[in-house]
Amino acid sequence: MIATLPKLAINCDRLDRSLAELATIGKLPNGGVCRLAFSEEDIQARQLIKTWMLEAGMSVRSDAVGNIIGTYAGTESGTAALATGSHIDTVPVGGRFDGCLGVLAGIEVAKVFQESQIRLRHPFEVIVFSDEENSVIGCKAIAGNAPTDPERYRRKDGTSIQDCLKNVGGDWDQLHTAKRDQHQIAAFIELHVEQGGVLEALDKQIGVVTGIVGQYRFMVTIIGRPNHAGTTPMNMRKDALVAASQLVLAINRLGVETKGEQVATVGHMTVSPNATNVVPARVDMSIDLRDLSEENLQYLIAQIEKECEAIAESTGTEFTIEQILHVLPTPAKPELMEAIAKVCEELKLSYDYLPSRAGHDAQEIGRFTDMGMIFVPSLNGISHSQDEYTSPEQCAQGANVLLHTLLAIDKTL
Repeated sequence: MIATLPKLAINCDRLDRSLAELATIGKLPNGGVCRLAFSEEDIQARQLIKTWMLEAGMSVRSDAVGNIIGTYAGTESGTAALATGSHIDTVPVGGRFDGCLGVLAGIEVAKVFQESQIRLRHPFEVIVFSDEENSVIGCKAIAGNAPTDPERYRRKDGTSIQDCLKNVGGDWDQLHTAKRDQHQIAAFIELHVEQGGVLEALDKQIGVVTGIVGQYRFMVTIIGRPNHAGTTPMNMRKDALVAASQLVLAINRLGVETKGEQVATVGHMTVSPNATNVVPARVDMSIDLRDLSEENLQYLIAQIEKECEAIAESTGTEFTIEQILHVLPTPAKPELMEAIAKVCEELKLSYDYLPSRAGHDAQEIGRFTDMGMIFVPSLNGISHSQDEYTSPEQCAQGANVLLHTLLAIDKTL
């Protein structure tokens, strides 16, 4: 098998053409793509994906939440599938690679199997997950973790999730039937653009993902006392913005100095009354914490709470902290990481290990089965933008690593 690894390869030009054709659906004047989940553009793109799956020799079905599942049959009946995939919906101004590369590379792998008359022992699945950029209902439903309150999913224009799913062949009342387990999916490997600049900075061709980080988000409200900016002496102020500024610096210091791979961000802040000649009375601000270690995240939270107490006391302000999000980290399966790394060596592709600090469909799928991820570089670390770019060669390298990893683990699982 090792001797023949370089001989089987995906069709780089065909993969590039499919990325370009899919990007015409929802194309914006600035060159970006707007293909919101459940929109007319999304429905049109879904039909194209189904056509390509059928042409690749796959059977195609949709589940209750509109996930598209293409299956290339294996040789051993009753065997759990090896799966890959991602999403084709975009942010309002997105690019052509985020999510789409993972889906189209999976279909390209199936086409290579078809053309080479290869059948894996396991069935091979390509999954297009519904609404990754908003509710992540597709992967959550497969993992059995989707909230069952339909109001959680109502669109900004007021459209209900029931209508959304009906439009893509789903059925909200059958939400529970989308759930799957390790007896159905033996392993899931997602190919994705990095969406950051680490691989480019390291001059590496492939990222072997060690896991997808956990996330905590908090909203912090700081209450001070409004007063005249000219007549209130400095030592008599309860300035909410000064307190907030101290907290921002403390969070940044913790992110930089704490041992680990964490990131800590304050990305949102509003000041009230936000007037030039008034001492700020109130600040509302966000905190975003991410790391692969839940233990380290808990440590950071405890330290931030101590900082809030100290700042409140020194500034005479009051702090309220509300947790608004908690996503547990999902480590990659070590055996899958090893398989990906070994394939990179056989294909003579440089690689390094790194966590994913963005969320992906693989994060939920990895809660019930073995998960691995393959990253390819993003030019200048740009994503969720019309300027995101990964070269055809880089896309092909990632797809080839996916192809040969699937071949390798089909023999060992």
